[in-house]
Amino acid sequence: MTGCKTHIALQVADLNRSLAFYQVLLDAYPVKHKADYVKFDVADPGLNLTLNASGEIHPSGALSHLGIQVDSAQALQMAIARFRAAGLAMVEERDTDCCYALQDKVWVSDPDGNRWEIFVVKVADTAPEKTVGVTKAVSQQPTTCCP
Repeated sequence: MTGCKTHIALQVADLNRSLAFYQVLLDAYPVKHKADYVKFDVADPGLNLTLNASGEIHPSGALSHLGIQVDSAQALQMAIARFRAAGLAMVEERDTDCCYALQDKVWVSDPDGNRWEIFVVKVADTAPEKTVGVTKAVSQQPTTCCP
């Protein structure tokens, strides 16, 4: 798959502490920052990392899900066709407002129950931040997506 990047979604107990850590780790600033959500979009290595505020971490760990962001609807349809041909159980979503972006996606689980999504972003930001000096104001409306 060309034109793709890995997506990792982490549930975090303290969004601000995690934001500070990942800014240092990735040597990057987030491209999206909301009251309950932070997104880093790193070119090298190709990574879409999201931090999802959860208040507490589930005993099974902080990993919410994994994914691959594709660059076109055609690439998404090719993945769906592969999954269907392999007989994998999948859930398709269309026009989903998830992570403050409009997306089409398909979900599958690996043999150990790790959830993977293949998705294409149709609208990059459904709730743009307002710039206030150097600080961004964040939305007070949490999203519920990427279960």
